[in-house]
Amino acid sequence: MGQKKLVRFAAIKTFNNVLEYPQDIKGKWAEHFGNNNPVVLELACGKGEYTVGLSKMYPLKNFIGVDIKGNRIWVGAKKALEGNLANAAFLRTQIQKLEEYFTQGEVSEIWITFPDPQLTPGKAKKRLTHPRFLLRYQQVLAKGGVIHLKTDSPNLYEFTKKVINLFSLNLLEDYDDVYAQAGISEELKIKTHYEQLDIAQSNRIHYLKFSLGEGLPADAEEQLKKVLSEEEAGGR
Repeated sequence: MGQKKLVRFAAIKTFNNVLEYPQDIKGKWAEHFGNNNPVVLELACGKGEYTVGLSKMYPLKNFIGVDIKGNRIWVGAKKALEGNLANAAFLRTQIQKLEEYFTQGEVSEIWITFPDPQLTPGKAKKRLTHPRFLLRYQQVLAKGGVIHLKTDSPNLYEFTKKVINLFSLNLLEDYDDVYAQAGISEELKIKTHYEQLDIAQSNRIHYLKFSLGEGLPADAEEQLKKVLSEEEAGGR
C-alpha cells in the first residue's frame, strides 16, 4: 500500500464525520447529526461529490456517503470538514451491510452515482440496481423513498429500466440524455470525478428516479434471472 493511502487511512480515523464500521449506530443517526432531518445516502460514493454537493444545497437534510475505500472517502470528508458541513458524514463499510447500520424507514433517499456497471453477464448481481441490492434498500428506505441513478453506462441504464418495468416500480423521472434536457435540476448538475472521465465514452449521461412502490417480492432475484435467461435463449 502506498504511503499516500496510509496517510489518508490514518487521517480519517481522526475525522469526526467519518464512521468506520460503527458498532452501535443503527437507529441513532438523528443523535449523530443532532436533528431529525431526513437522511439521504450516496452509495459507492467514491470521493463524495454528491454527498458534499447536496449537503450544501439542502442544509435541512443529512447526507451520508457510503463506500468501502477509505482513501476515496478522505477526499469528500476533508472537503466537508473544510466547508463546515455538519450535515455531511461518511460511512466506511460494504453496501451489502446497510441493514446493520440503518433501521426500516431511517433513510429517505438513495443516490447511486456512476457505479461500476458490471458489464459482464456473470457480474449482473453486483449491479447496484439489481434486485439483490434493491431488496436491501427496501429494508432501510422510508415508504415512498426515492432512488436516483446517474450513469454514463447505457447498459446499466437499460438494465435498471428493465428491473423497474418487471416489478412495476414507480418510475418518476427518466432522462436518456441529462444535459440535453432544458432546465435540469441543480442536483443533476453536480459532476463526479468519474463522470468527468466519461469512462463509458458514451458522451451521454443517463438518469432514472424511481421508488419501490409496494416493494419487490422476496423472490425478485429469481424472477429476473428467469426473464434474462429467456431473453438470452430467444436471442440465439
